[in-house]
Amino acid sequence: MSKAPVAAEHVPLFEAIGLPHAKAVEAAKSAKQAAALKDIIEKYQLDKREPKLEEKQAGLISAFAGQVAKAQNTTEEARDFVVDKILEGKLKTTDQAVAAAKYVETNPPPIDIQDFDKECGVGFSITPEELYKQIAEIAEPSASKGWAGLGAVISAAKAVPSLRWANALEVKATVEKLFLEKFGPKEAAKPKAKEPKKPAKPAKTEVAEDPSSSRKSVFEEGFLGALHKPGENPQIHPHLREQHLAATGGQVWTRFPPEPNGYLHIGHSKAIFVNFGYAAHHNGKCYLRYDDTNPEKEEGRYFESILEMIRWLGYEPWKITYSSDYFQQLYDWAVELIRRDKAYVCHCTQEEIKQARGEKTGQKPRACAHRTRPIEESLKEFEAMKDGKYRPKEANLRMKQDLEDGNPQMWDLTAYRVLDAPHHRTGTKWKIYPTYDFTHCLVDSMENISHSLCTTEFVASRQSYEWLCDALEVYKPRQSEYGRLNLEGTIMSKRKILALVDEGYVNGWDDPRLYTLIALRRRGVPPGAITNFVSVLGVTTSPSNIQLVRFEQSVRDYLEGSAPRLLMVLNPLKVVLENVPDDFVLEVEKPLHPKVPALGTSRIPLAKVLYIDRGDFRLEDSPDYFRLAPGKTVGLYQAPHPITCVSYKTDAEGNVTELVCRLENEGATKKPKAFIQWVAEHAPSGSPVRIDETRVFHKLFKSDEPPSDFRSDVDKNSLEVIKGAMVEAGFWPLAKRLYTEAKRDAKARTEKATAESGDAPRGGAPNDAPSATAEQLIGLECVRFQGLRVAYFALDKDSRIACLDEPDNVEPGRRQGDYLVLNRIVSLKEDAGKSS
Repeated sequence: MSKAPVAAEHVPLFEAIGLPHAKAVEAAKSAKQAAALKDIIEKYQLDKREPKLEEKQAGLISAFAGQVAKAQNTTEEARDFVVDKILEGKLKTTDQAVAAAKYVETNPPPIDIQDFDKECGVGFSITPEELYKQIAEIAEPSASKGWAGLGAVISAAKAVPSLRWANALEVKATVEKLFLEKFGPKEAAKPKAKEPKKPAKPAKTEVAEDPSSSRKSVFEEGFLGALHKPGENPQIHPHLREQHLAATGGQVWTRFPPEPNGYLHIGHSKAIFVNFGYAAHHNGKCYLRYDDTNPEKEEGRYFESILEMIRWLGYEPWKITYSSDYFQQLYDWAVELIRRDKAYVCHCTQEEIKQARGEKTGQKPRACAHRTRPIEESLKEFEAMKDGKYRPKEANLRMKQDLEDGNPQMWDLTAYRVLDAPHHRTGTKWKIYPTYDFTHCLVDSMENISHSLCTTEFVASRQSYEWLCDALEVYKPRQSEYGRLNLEGTIMSKRKILALVDEGYVNGWDDPRLYTLIALRRRGVPPGAITNFVSVLGVTTSPSNIQLVRFEQSVRDYLEGSAPRLLMVLNPLKVVLENVPDDFVLEVEKPLHPKVPALGTSRIPLAKVLYIDRGDFRLEDSPDYFRLAPGKTVGLYQAPHPITCVSYKTDAEGNVTELVCRLENEGATKKPKAFIQWVAEHAPSGSPVRIDETRVFHKLFKSDEPPSDFRSDVDKNSLEVIKGAMVEAGFWPLAKRLYTEAKRDAKARTEKATAESGDAPRGGAPNDAPSATAEQLIGLECVRFQGLRVAYFALDKDSRIACLDEPDNVEPGRRQGDYLVLNRIVSLKEDAGKSS
């Protein structure tokens, strides 16, 4: 089919009213639409209008003309009535313009203005609270579908008459907020693979489906999709299965069992996502269980931080428990194991045990000399261990497993050892402590875990896990192993990170150059970006060794659609406009995000003195250089007038210190080829916002795989500190709003969690359980933005900003004693080097 001819003579006229070239060509394709649009332009002299129409209004006029061309009975009076409404700004969207065209076609003049306004959404407004309330009612029937019902709820909302004219982006954002509160973070699915190639035809790539479709999530396919259903894990006795299902009601019950001997890192985010996410997807429950069986290495700060990071990532534990809750039961089961002749007390040294297990010789394991001691003797010796009659390493309780088995995890593992250390919860009551190999499976059993999910390094442990449960004839959970997450170019060993901290290579466990979760949070990485990253990687049995640049790109993609944008100048150069009075000021309103109107706008001044980035000016011009140079004109980003450099000043060394420019009248020069960053000097507006420190983080290590001597690979220039950067005055109200919203959301989440658990101990956890406070969920890092064309930034915890905690009716701004520190979250594109 041939394309419709384009009436080329109309294109310049249509462009003259503000239509982009492509839209002008499109409008000229239809003779009827072109004629209708030409008539409107000529009657209203839109091509000569000053100021010119905004592109959006020009688009509405064009869309309306297209509808008029299709209509049969639109009178000239009716047409003029609608055009006036568009020019007055009463009709603001294409949908409204189309509705107006249809209304005047079926309702000829005289037009009932009130009825017209109602039918076309003129003056429509709805508060965020009312929008949320209505959408909550619409979403109720889809509550059982989880995120799979997102698309249906959005469609249903659009079909509700009272929401017809609500902003589509605000509706979508509100639905997503509601779903996030109800179902937790959404798991993104992996894009479909390419279709197989067919003969004589190129391969065709499938486009990823909309997340709101019925496509399977990461919890429904692959490794997680293939997991057994509750109750399908085999038991040594049928009644154990029945008791388990009676306790759980057939639900999925999981646990996240960190050892509180350090801070969580990016790898743990996958374990959190898998355990909490899998349970939530199946409407089940997930414990946070502290594996606190090694009091020599555990500290209170680690307990608090673990809960803080789980909640920060968007998850709430069903119960908070501790392995130490079960010390008495574990001890009783150890005694029972001895009585069943499946454990014995061993007095071998650590060296002797390793030799007997063949760990140093590579030979088959041989039995310990104490393996055949009488049961009563082992019982007596074990009690002596408990009573403190042995020093550490003088006695151990070992399981009597199968030395003929090829799995080293069946070679008489240690169940209990003597430790001369007080426990943070049980004090000095216990002189012996159970090992991970003894504790983990039995506490899983006591807590009725349906799916014991762990990383593949524990594959060999599955056999001993099941052996111990069967040896005691208790409920046996099913252990399933997935590949762990590793980031190349960094280290995640707690021992090595501690060395970096203690030796001053980094400034603490939360140094943003590290990949601990507290460091990523401080750097400003949003928690949703981390869960999205893990989700998109998927869950398989293979380890995920991911380059840092891939992780950073994932964060960048997440921020692209969510972070507000502010004008920012990293390295300011002063500009004085010579042709305006000293008190000149022009208020500019700019969107905080060009594609997300719901984020709002900011108002900034354009004044006689302003600052541009030093990198946007150079003395020597060239054909391929489009920014500012002597005698050259450039646009100021989002400002109405360009500037022309007239002259400049230098210091004694010849460095440019100040530019003298002319503010051009609108329309006096042709459209500039480039637009540069700027921030005005205007004290009454609080402009500019001066940043005391801007911290830019580069890779901590020089190589992608730090060597065993990792200290030698540390890049001493990995932290760059920039002084004196400037941000537009819109920073203050934005920072106040973001911080206030984060506090409100944190309070609501905490109140909900407290209400669901009944009281502070969180569903039966002991009285000294870490508290679930709102403060754990927020920090200054919640103030995130894109410095336009610079990078993404967040406030650092070192900042002091008094206005954030002031009442809402107090104008936000800098106070005496304030100190502003920004962290660069990620650059706008992958760094080619440190020049960015």
